[in-house]
Amino acid sequence: MRKRRVLVLMHADLIPPEDPAEIEKLSEAEFLEVKTEYDVVTGLGELGHEVRPLGLIDDLTPLRRAIADFQPHIVFNLLEEFRGEPMLDQNVVSFLELVQVPYTGCNPRGLMIARDKALSKKILHYHRIPCPRFHVVPKGRKLKRKPAQLEYPLIVKSQVEEASAGISEASVVSSDDKLAERVAFMHDKVGTSAIVEQYIDGRELYMGVLGDRRLQVLPVWELQIKNLRSDAPKIATRSVKWDPKYQKRRGVKIGPAEDLPQEVVRRLVHVTKRLYRVLGLSGYARVDFRLDKDNRPYFLEANPNPDIGYGEEFAEAAEAAGIEYEPLLNRILSLGLRR
Repeated sequence: MRKRRVLVLMHADLIPPEDPAEIEKLSEAEFLEVKTEYDVVTGLGELGHEVRPLGLIDDLTPLRRAIADFQPHIVFNLLEEFRGEPMLDQNVVSFLELVQVPYTGCNPRGLMIARDKALSKKILHYHRIPCPRFHVVPKGRKLKRKPAQLEYPLIVKSQVEEASAGISEASVVSSDDKLAERVAFMHDKVGTSAIVEQYIDGRELYMGVLGDRRLQVLPVWELQIKNLRSDAPKIATRSVKWDPKYQKRRGVKIGPAEDLPQEVVRRLVHVTKRLYRVLGLSGYARVDFRLDKDNRPYFLEANPNPDIGYGEEFAEAAEAAGIEYEPLLNRILSLGLRR
């Protein structure tokens, strides 16, 4: 690829230090906070692109100025929220479309639909793509008893937050008291409406996708927790995703799914491509499924612009498909430029 001016957009608190010596001074926890941003900025620089990181919080003025001064060929979008709201990242991308600056990753419509777990499931249910039954409890409302169309056990999640925000073992409930308690927790502590879903007890699988019109589905990846307590639900809690000490203690591993029947793999690939298009996704995404005891995949959620840090599940799945990390970054740039 021809060398480009790339503006890397991220949260202002996640701009990695430029000096390698400063990176060495960071604690493990501090480095993990900025790892993806560091990997992308460093990788693009090693590819020969002229790279400028830009942090945003609640004002688009720095973005307007950077576009005028730097005149980027493309914006590499790592932003996941604006003004502290995950649903507002779509508006930043809409701004880039209005000023006609190419960007990587998902378009505003796909971001809006995928961020809302209830809306995406309603659309997919209409298209007869299997999803767990669910019920939404808007913020500020109480839920005293189980909705009639659902059966215990249930899992309570944020309707719009990502990265397992508010998810713990207590999220899986089996009584009206625990359900009401967890819904209140989601409202009060996480600060969003809650979505109550039928809990699918089975394997948790991840499908990475690259592309717009022509789609490449990456190898099936699976969450494995080897040292999980016998009475604990196998779910991607906050600790499972982000706590290195917990991951080591519980034997958490996300890697290639083993012993999956080829018919199941074919079905996952087919359904993933179909729902990617139905939800209007673009660029790259990760789609999460649960596989029940009868090997039926149920859609959980779609994650546009997933974590693409080096060694994370999306990049690892891409490497398993023959795409090394830096060529993956170039591939994402190319998709944005073509669109």
